[in-house]
Amino acid sequence: MSDKKTLTIDTLDSEINVSTETKKSVTEENYKLKLALNTLLVKSKSLLLAGVGLFVFGGFWSLLSYYTKDALPGPIATLTVLKEMLSDPFYDYGPNDKGIGLQLFSSIKTVLMGFLLGSLIAIPIGILMGASTICKQIFYPIVQLLKPVSPLAWFPIGLVVFKDTGMATIFIVFITSLWSTLINTSFGVASIPQDHKNVAKAFGFSKMRYLTKILIPYSLPHIITGLRLSISVAWLVIVAGEMLSGGAGIGFFVWDSWNALSLEKVISAIIIIGIVGLLFDRLFTFIENKVAYKA
Repeated sequence: MSDKKTLTIDTLDSEINVSTETKKSVTEENYKLKLALNTLLVKSKSLLLAGVGLFVFGGFWSLLSYYTKDALPGPIATLTVLKEMLSDPFYDYGPNDKGIGLQLFSSIKTVLMGFLLGSLIAIPIGILMGASTICKQIFYPIVQLLKPVSPLAWFPIGLVVFKDTGMATIFIVFITSLWSTLINTSFGVASIPQDHKNVAKAFGFSKMRYLTKILIPYSLPHIITGLRLSISVAWLVIVAGEMLSGGAGIGFFVWDSWNALSLEKVISAIIIIGIVGLLFDRLFTFIENKVAYKA
């Protein structure tokens, strides 16, 4: 009799556990479904508002085109030319007649070269400035002196030093890529809490271990923010630099199209420049979110 009662109790317990697990599973699925729906709703709302913004911008652009009596090409004329440009972006009919794809690739290559060189210099100096008061007192006045200088003012210096317009363009991208990364890196290192430093001392961390386990992980979000700002400035500068240097690149394409009185191509190039700049920013924002501390 007792065995039957024990068996019945065990069966009931088993049924209760299964029922509880089922309820938990259903609750978790409902929560995930609600979360997915909320995410979809937020993204849909964001896309809708972005669409409204583009519609308003297109309307203003059309009115401006009408006001100038089509001296400024409207959206339809510009998008028609943009479609033609993108239909064959990699043609090459000579030094001054290349497709928009080749011009864009040349500009991106120049930007990345100058940006990477600038980052290799800015990050170590920023770490030194943030970690050492003496280094900050040495370098900070130089940063404040050179940071406000217009990027194009460096172009003649680059020509004198490198004797090459391409290298001079890379040089001005390199110079402009320094400051945001350097300042943000310095701030990130300087803001490391004293408790972290005390823990490193208590456990007898070597300098390399402190660098890899505390300094870089803590300051990495600030470094990525600096890199995001630097790549935006570098992409901003490349157009003006290539207008001066000529030869190739999206900036040269804009200037050459203006000389050929093709405003449709000029505006199309501006749209492409904006899209590429947006993609650079989104890439670094994605990385920044991945390395940021979550509460």
